[in-house]
Amino acid sequence: MATEVRAGDRGNRGRLLTALYIAQEQEGYLTAEAMQRVAERLGVSEAEVYSTASFYTLFRTEPVGRYVIQVCRGLSCYLVGGAERLVDYLERKLGIKAGETTADGLFTLETVQCLASCGTAPAMRVNDELYEHLTTEKVDMLIDQFRERAERWAALNQS
Repeated sequence: MATEVRAGDRGNRGRLLTALYIAQEQEGYLTAEAMQRVAERLGVSEAEVYSTASFYTLFRTEPVGRYVIQVCRGLSCYLVGGAERLVDYLERKLGIKAGETTADGLFTLETVQCLASCGTAPAMRVNDELYEHLTTEKVDMLIDQFRERAERWAALNQS
């Protein structure tokens, strides 16, 4: 009976998604311990928490880089915008394949099905920021900016 109530209660699903999002914000990904705590606090099974976390691409169960680059491979970006060329370029520039993280832990490269920016292809999102009408020159500039930010942050934290 309780399972039936939970399955039909959108409020519980919303609380679970919110709790997972908050837990991920703390570590950058969902650790097994974090998912266990979410299950305990919400009174749901660990299996339900894990199945939810693994279903939504928003959630990660493995560590990622400081900057997560998601390149849109939706139909518009793929056919019209040159998403394949963009992914190939980023793989060469960063020295990793899609799904991997650079050795310095700075960048993770991912491909996603849609970033809801079909008229501005090719597009990519870095963390929560969307970048559109991309060229290799714009990508170079962005990667350089992210590296500079990371260096400034590291310098500030060493002081």
